Amino acid sequence: MTVSPNPAEQAYLDLCQKIIDEGEHRPDRTGTGTLSLFAPPQLRFDLSNESFPLLTTKKVFSKGIIHELLWFVAGSTDAKLLSEKGVKIWEGNGSREFLDKLGLTERREGDLGPVYGFQWRHFGAEYIDCDTNYQGQGYDQLQDVIKKLKTNPYDRRIIMSAWNPPDFAKMALPPCHVFCQFYVSFPNSTPESNSEKQSKVEAKPKLSCLLYQRSCDMGLGVPFNIASYALLTRMIAHVVGFECGEFVHTMGDAHVYLDHIDALKEQFERIPKNFPKLIIKESRKDEIKNIDDFRFEDFEIVGYDPHPPIKMKMSV
Repeated sequence: MTVSPNPAEQAYLDLCQKIIDEGEHRPDRTGTGTLSLFAPPQLRFDLSNESFPLLTTKKVFSKGIIHELLWFVAGSTDAKLLSEKGVKIWEGNGSREFLDKLGLTERREGDLGPVYGFQWRHFGAEYIDCDTNYQGQGYDQLQDVIKKLKTNPYDRRIIMSAWNPPDFAKMALPPCHVFCQFYVSFPNSTPESNSEKQSKVEAKPKLSCLLYQRSCDMGLGVPFNIASYALLTRMIAHVVGFECGEFVHTMGDAHVYLDHIDALKEQFERIPKNFPKLIIKESRKDEIKNIDDFRFEDFEIVGYDPHPPIKMKMSV
């Protein structure tokens, strides 16, 4: 038996296998059908030393992950802005046909409504359309997270939520990854000898993130979500001057779409490799002081050597 050099990715693959073997057959909103388990064991990923949990048993669309996250951070809800960058993952939910099916006939194509970025940056504001300037409106949860990390890192309320039921009727898709909590670990907070304390005197606090995701498309979506929240943790850690700790993924309805089973079985035959590193370019590190300062060009993924891509159809 070959031992995987990457137990974190192997745990993801083992969970997908368990869902296929033991999951309950359930109908779903898209009409595709799934096999599902409820509240499976958490997945945990070490983010220290710039490690970036980008799956290696298939090539993951890292360009799309970075652009989408920057789009969230900007508070944008216009899918066309992503499409212009070659990231078409929201086109199905922003299509004229899909919006009309939801009764959003007055909404222009590509306007997704008050989805993730709006909730992160303007929670509680009245949504008009994706072209409206919401500066100063609503509650900026992302900046609140950063403020608390800087001023009260032991706070147990360092939380950002996209779950806003009154806005659901205006959304093309209610949030799947709904709630994340941040936690700071301090290197000198446990009893230890004087020599150990001296060796850690320069160590920085470590920032970890726990995500609760209500609906988890294991084959196509979850690899994206893992990398996205790992990147978000890295970005926040940079602006508050911390190192990274862990990303912890808690799932509700963890499911495999029936038309992804064969593709996943192909993926199961592959041995995970070591995760790459995500580097914030040295030339920009000192210039990035706020979360809104990040640009796509600031990131470099080093040492990513994945197996070939495996196509899976997105259910809309």
